[in-house]
Amino acid sequence: MIVVATADFEVYHGVVTELRERGTEFTTVEPDAALPDQTTVVVTGAEHADAFEDVTTIVAEPDAPRRAVDQALAAARGNGGRTVIGVDPGRNPGIAVLAGEMVVAAFQVPLANAVDVIQREAAEATSPVVRIGDGSRLQGSTLVNDLEDIQVELVDETGTTPYLGTGARGMGDVLAAVNIARLEGEVVDRREIEPTAGELQAIKDRSREQSDENRAIDELLARRVASGELTIDEALATHRGEETDLESDDDRASD
Repeated sequence: MIVVATADFEVYHGVVTELRERGTEFTTVEPDAALPDQTTVVVTGAEHADAFEDVTTIVAEPDAPRRAVDQALAAARGNGGRTVIGVDPGRNPGIAVLAGEMVVAAFQVPLANAVDVIQREAAEATSPVVRIGDGSRLQGSTLVNDLEDIQVELVDETGTTPYLGTGARGMGDVLAAVNIARLEGEVVDRREIEPTAGELQAIKDRSREQSDENRAIDELLARRVASGELTIDEALATHRGEETDLESDDDRASD
């Protein structure tokens, strides 16, 4: 059983709220009271970090109750609390955070925000590993290359996207990320990909769709987008700046 034992109101309120939202069985006691016999994990504040012996103690920060609850649930299940983050890459990657076999968080965010989400979830975790599917080559490579100070594995994502029945539309990327997290992959530091002509054309087409002037970026800028150096919006801004410079040169030449 998880026991919450703290005199810190912010810690107490945050942890108890999080546990209730998860539907988790728990109890609360005063920090100086005897723990119930079935106690397996104690969640407390920093002021009582060393007060409990012979039981796993999780110290919760007032502004991070979810992380403490994730650690407590993992410890209660006896899996050592290892965090595995699965990622189904794409323009809006699905991200699943597992503590052992339990899914403790899930996200779907724009590619530009994905690294920040992954790094935040991995911070202070126990032996975290990020497992990224090998599909969507360009987006996946961007994630691999931008993640720092964390173990990254490239996973064969064949068959990880489940069949979606009625009412489950839109969940495929996140569920695929869960399956990817459960598969071991090859440890990688970088992934260099030469974009195909079709991939470059797809980037140009997307830039035209996003451009107010209905203009596509050139191939050089498309390659920089493919490598993760620029976003589509940054490439469009660069393209507009280059065109402005060319127009200014033409004006000076005519004078």
